[in-house]
Amino acid sequence: MKKLSFIVLLAMLGFSVQAQELKFPGLDASPADITYFPVNAAKVKKGEESAPLIKVIYSRPSTKGREIFGALQPFDQVWRVGANESTEIRFFKPVTIGGKAIPAGTYSLFAITGKDKWTVIFNKQTDRWGAYTYDEKQDIARVEVPVKALANTVEALTIVFTPQPFGAHLIIAWDKTSVEVPVTIK
Repeated sequence: MKKLSFIVLLAMLGFSVQAQELKFPGLDASPADITYFPVNAAKVKKGEESAPLIKVIYSRPSTKGREIFGALQPFDQVWRVGANESTEIRFFKPVTIGGKAIPAGTYSLFAITGKDKWTVIFNKQTDRWGAYTYDEKQDIARVEVPVKALANTVEALTIVFTPQPFGAHLIIAWDKTSVEVPVTIK
């Protein structure tokens, strides 16, 4: 009996030491976020009627006092619109963007940033890290949109939707820059 008790005690100590060695990662510098259209689609309460039409999953880098567009993110280069994994946008219904029909589905969101305009890109590749393996042949739609200068700095990259009679505007804002992409929902 003493041997059995001793073995049980050693096993418990072994599990205890092993549990103490487990290390968890710290918080990500660019935390993930999700935005929906309509905004309340994910916050529906019992008895309410609302279903998502668009969902965006993205990471939110911060300016941290840095100049972003034209510096950290050079002009005229493909950007993943965020940090970490490529930003993904899901359309629950078919949409039209820039006159191009896009079937319901999930796509990566990229942009070629410029001083006065951006080319916003919807691409079939998903589950990629950054824009390192971006393949232009996988683009489903591209749309050019004008850059809007902001009076105040948006510290962390932010993606939101504003309702429109035809659907929504997808707004991407960071630092002192924003763009609006009209999305017509069928």
